Amino acid sequence: MKVVIMLGGTAVIRTPVVFVHGAWLHALSWESWTARFASHGYRTHAPGWPGEAATAREARERPDLVPALGLQGLTEHHAELVRSFDVPPVIVGHSVGGLIAQHLVGVGLGQAAVAIAPTPVNEVALHGCWSAAGADEPAGAAVLLSPERFRESFGNAVSNEEAERLYDRYVVPVPRRLLDDLGCGGGPRHPSALAGTGNAARGPLLLVSGQEDLLVPDRVTRAVYKQYGDSAAMTDLKQFADRGHSLVIDSGWRSVADHVLGWLDERGVRPVVPGR
Repeated sequence: MKVVIMLGGTAVIRTPVVFVHGAWLHALSWESWTARFASHGYRTHAPGWPGEAATAREARERPDLVPALGLQGLTEHHAELVRSFDVPPVIVGHSVGGLIAQHLVGVGLGQAAVAIAPTPVNEVALHGCWSAAGADEPAGAAVLLSPERFRESFGNAVSNEEAERLYDRYVVPVPRRLLDDLGCGGGPRHPSALAGTGNAARGPLLLVSGQEDLLVPDRVTRAVYKQYGDSAAMTDLKQFADRGHSLVIDSGWRSVADHVLGWLDERGVRPVVPGR
């Protein structure tokens, strides 16, 4: 898909950005980001996961309608979207979306990727993501964080009032199958939880962590960053002090988004490219 616009009589193509949300959050979690990036000239896309309800509240009211989606299906869903553009998009992912962003850029999809508080790739371990749910739902069930668990695991760096607002607008159930694929239940991770860290031909990658993140601790993201140490491809790490796993949706989201915008500019990624 391609959108050509005219600027000063010159045809240009707006660079697409695909935002991939993570577990327990609705696609609306990117609403501020899409507006911010669009105001800078990017063409933004924040697709929901397959079968995702129109709002978070609807999803919470009918958890029985959540598809038994696994990591492979979720990755392929976003890969198909990324391939649909004439201009390779920027891929920005949070949490599980950050893992998917790394996987896709690692196989040569997209021109750049940003992984924010990403679920780790390859052999880097992530402990406690299943226990964050605080429940033992049967296999195949959708797992919903309680408001208290969300406050503890996502919103530990914001006020109780803000955590309540974020929960109401953005939190959704997540398929247990996906959590199992990520190794949250203690079993092996699915092969889709891999990234081509040695691919020297891939586009630039930015890893972002919150230093108060309890769900994907900063040390985990730093361990992933070290995996890219032998690659000639560009990989950067940005750490945000006093930020938790909610850093893309809470009141400090703009500082993270603006850092990403600045990083893209430094890496030569522009909001528009000459028309073809």
